[in-house]
Amino acid sequence: MNATLRLRRLTVATTAALVLPLSLAACSSDDKGSTDQAADKTPAATETEETPTADAMAGPFGPACASVPQDGAGSFDGMAKDPVATAASNNPALSTLVTAVKKAGLVDTLNSAENITVFAPTNDAFAKIPKADLDKVLNDKATLTKILTYHVVGQKLTPQQLENGSFDTLEKSKLTTAGSGESFTVNDTSKVVCGNVPTANATVYIVDTVLMPKM
Repeated sequence: MNATLRLRRLTVATTAALVLPLSLAACSSDDKGSTDQAADKTPAATETEETPTADAMAGPFGPACASVPQDGAGSFDGMAKDPVATAASNNPALSTLVTAVKKAGLVDTLNSAENITVFAPTNDAFAKIPKADLDKVLNDKATLTKILTYHVVGQKLTPQQLENGSFDTLEKSKLTTAGSGESFTVNDTSKVVCGNVPTANATVYIVDTVLMPKM
C-alpha cells in the first residue's frame, strides 16, 4: 500500500472518531431539550374551584314548603320575580294575610320597600284568632297596620341571623328569633314553617302564628 492511500485512510478514521462523540452529544442535548419542552408543555394543576358559601347554597326550607305550587306565579320561582305583596297574593296559603294587607293599605308600601324581611302568617295562623276578634282587627285600620308592620324587618335576614336574633320592626318595636338548621321560632311561640323564600324585594319566612306587638 502506497503512502498516499495510507494517509487517506488515516484521515477518514480520525474524522469518524471525532464526529461520532459530537453526534452523540448533540443527540443527548436534543433529547434533554425535548424533555424540557415536554415538561414545559405539561399543563399546570387545575386550581380547585371555590366552594359555594352556605348562604349561596341556602334555599327555602321547612315542612310547609311542600305545599307551595311547583310552577306558575305562586311557585318559588314565580314569587322570586314579584315584589313581596304581589308574590304573597299568588300563594294560596297566604290569602288571609293578603286581605289584611289590602285593608291596611300596605300593598304599595311593601312592594316598594327594598331589602326587607317579612314574617308571613299562614291562613291557619289567622284561624287561631277567634273570628270575632279577627273581624274586629280587620276593620280597625290603625290596629291592623300596627300588627302587620310588626311582621316586617327592614333588612334581609339569613337563616344564620335567626339563630339568636333581635330585630327592629317597621312597627318600631323588636321581635326575637331563635333556633338552628331548619327549625326556628319567632318570639318563642311562632314557628317558621317555610323559610328563606325569596321575592323580588324581600325574604319571606312563613310562620304558623300571628305575631302580636304590645298594644
